[in-house]
Amino acid sequence: MAGQKRGSVLKFTIKMQKKLVVLYLFVLAAFVGLSVRLFLINRDNGEEYKKQVLSHQEYDSVTIPFKRGEILDANGTVLAVSNKVYNVILDTKLLLRKEDYLEPTLSALKRFFDIDTSAVRAYIAEHPDSSYYVMAKRVEYEKKAAFEEFCADEEQGKNIRGVWFEDEYKREYPNGSLACDVIGFTTGDNAGTYGLEEYYNDTLSGINGRQYGYLNDDSTLERTTIAARDGNNVQITIDANIQTIVEKYLKAFNEEYKDGVHPGNGAENIGCIIMDPDTANILAMASYPSFDLNDVRNTENLLGMPLLDKDGKQVRPREYVTEEAIEAMNDEVMYQHLNALWKNFCIADSYEPGSVAKPFTVAAALESGSINGNETYLCEGELHVGDHDIKCHQKYGDGVLTVQQGIERSCNVVLMNVAFAIGKDKFIDYQHIFNFGLRTNIDLAGEARTDAVVFNKNTMGITDLATNSFGQGFNATMIQMITGFCSLINGGNYYAPHLASRITTADGATIENIEPRLLKQTISQSTSDTVKEFCNTVVTGEFGTGKTARPAGYMIGGKTGTAETLPRGNNEYVVSFMGYAPADDPQVVIYVVVDRPNVAIQDNARYATKVVRNILTEVLPYLNIFMTEELSDKEREELEQLQIQIRQPQTTDEEGEELDEEGNPIPPKEGQEGETGEGAPAEGEEGGEEEQPKVNEEWKNFPVDPATGYLVDPTTGNYMDPQLGTVMSGGSLLGEGTEEAPESVTGEEPAGEGESEETE
Repeated sequence: MAGQKRGSVLKFTIKMQKKLVVLYLFVLAAFVGLSVRLFLINRDNGEEYKKQVLSHQEYDSVTIPFKRGEILDANGTVLAVSNKVYNVILDTKLLLRKEDYLEPTLSALKRFFDIDTSAVRAYIAEHPDSSYYVMAKRVEYEKKAAFEEFCADEEQGKNIRGVWFEDEYKREYPNGSLACDVIGFTTGDNAGTYGLEEYYNDTLSGINGRQYGYLNDDSTLERTTIAARDGNNVQITIDANIQTIVEKYLKAFNEEYKDGVHPGNGAENIGCIIMDPDTANILAMASYPSFDLNDVRNTENLLGMPLLDKDGKQVRPREYVTEEAIEAMNDEVMYQHLNALWKNFCIADSYEPGSVAKPFTVAAALESGSINGNETYLCEGELHVGDHDIKCHQKYGDGVLTVQQGIERSCNVVLMNVAFAIGKDKFIDYQHIFNFGLRTNIDLAGEARTDAVVFNKNTMGITDLATNSFGQGFNATMIQMITGFCSLINGGNYYAPHLASRITTADGATIENIEPRLLKQTISQSTSDTVKEFCNTVVTGEFGTGKTARPAGYMIGGKTGTAETLPRGNNEYVVSFMGYAPADDPQVVIYVVVDRPNVAIQDNARYATKVVRNILTEVLPYLNIFMTEELSDKEREELEQLQIQIRQPQTTDEEGEELDEEGNPIPPKEGQEGETGEGAPAEGEEGGEEEQPKVNEEWKNFPVDPATGYLVDPTTGNYMDPQLGTVMSGGSLLGEGTEEAPESVTGEEPAGEGESEETE
């Protein structure tokens, strides 16, 4: 019995062993087959599956943003900078690993970043497997640091999970609105728009880096980092101190004249450019209204601007932006107004320049040999040209004038005769030489084209030639006018206007020094000297129209401008002054344009000259340009009120002779006793006062309008300047009963037929 039992057990054991061997062989075969299959998958599709695994770990492939380059002024002052900020990211999967994590984490997010936790809860419910959700953008470092400190506390932060930070950069402008038209700004995706930000976008932009995560053979996450390459810096020629002075006085002008005869700003536009005439470096460029570069969509800056329609055209009859109008704007209309605010008036808007174009006409005539500068012309108050009687601003005529006196008094009749001497073909040629109708290609985004608003040899008639001679009938931009004018007074050298002076790396290494570029020779040195001599009398001459532009202690030269806008006879004007200092050796050129000042009688260049005077009063001492003229007690008092240091480098020797800074005798100034001043020809010279016929001065006895202070012609009702006797607003300078003005080359605007008076 026992032996039988032992045999049964032994027999069972052998049977089981056989089964186990078969099972083992089966498992071994399956394992070998699986291994072969895994080998084939890894060989053929390994990279693809690895990418799929990593794609579910989004935080393991992170973009490293580049830092946009800085914009700096001529002295190294930072005008635009990118500062690091942080995006707050939520890893939902990690947050939901434990129920205790949810509420403490949401509470901390609300406390430190003021995040809408209801929106976060909704996202968590819909995306429980998400690893990347941006809860807040561009959080400052201080908030991030405070949050991380809170989380580091073992008691308070132990249940805060699933929150991490992504680096980003935020563009900031430390000086707010300073040079806003020049600098421009960036969009949300870090792309430049307007100004330098747009023009130098590729230079300022860098290349994003990236951090990749992958699993090694031990299933450990490892990282590979490709560093970001930061953008380069752009240093510009603008001096922030000069820019601040300019913007201060443009704003002061607006404050003085806003809501004058209608609700709105002190002028439709007002702009100023200051340039070095020997390099075309821009030292300052500004216009008003301005805006804060850190808050470019603030609609308060739109208040007082002309109201526009959806196409960007002014609403007729003209209206101005109010708070009620802003509330009623749709997105399209709002965009048009913001564009109008952001554009740079100094380069983007064209206008008829008026009499600041007269020196160009004289320069063309002298350089071409059409005149020698000693000619005289009779002004009787108007000149019949074609089918039109084109008036001079001096209704009663200036009598016989030299070319120089024509510039001094801004006589249209003299300039028309000079243009006739040139002829239309040469006149057009010289307009192109001075770059009218062509872009200057300044390194700023948004410069306007003007080729369609100037005449050519096929479209210009005799009347057009006449009106073009004194700056009406064609359009130009501020940057065109001042760049061409620099060549008139610097010996004929036409430099390309520019702002960037140096490109550097993020570490400060210089990549490129941008030198002034001489493009062409417009006129000869002798012609340039003559033009300066003529323009000096605009400020120094007895009848000079720009005397009020002279800052205390300095002698400057320049030219006033007053252009009647379209439609003619609307009593609306663009007034301006183009000047340079010092008069004998120009080191700085300034151009101020006031587009339709908010006053009852607009055609008065003093709205521009007083801005020039205020700006130069502060800018010239800052540039270490010393005073050369005696100060009156009134001027001393004014300077003391402005807290401007009065520089008097002159001294006298024992005999009372004036000495300069280096102790050398100072020669007598022109116009002093024994010398012939520029505005007073010596006795016996051609054009001297003895040879001039007596000018009709009956206007001196006209009654004064107490409301405006102007004289009133009892016959016509025209206002007249009480000092110069020039006619103020009173309609087009075309004679009454004449035909309509001819249309311009575009077919959209009539060519200019006359200019109103230039007044002090």
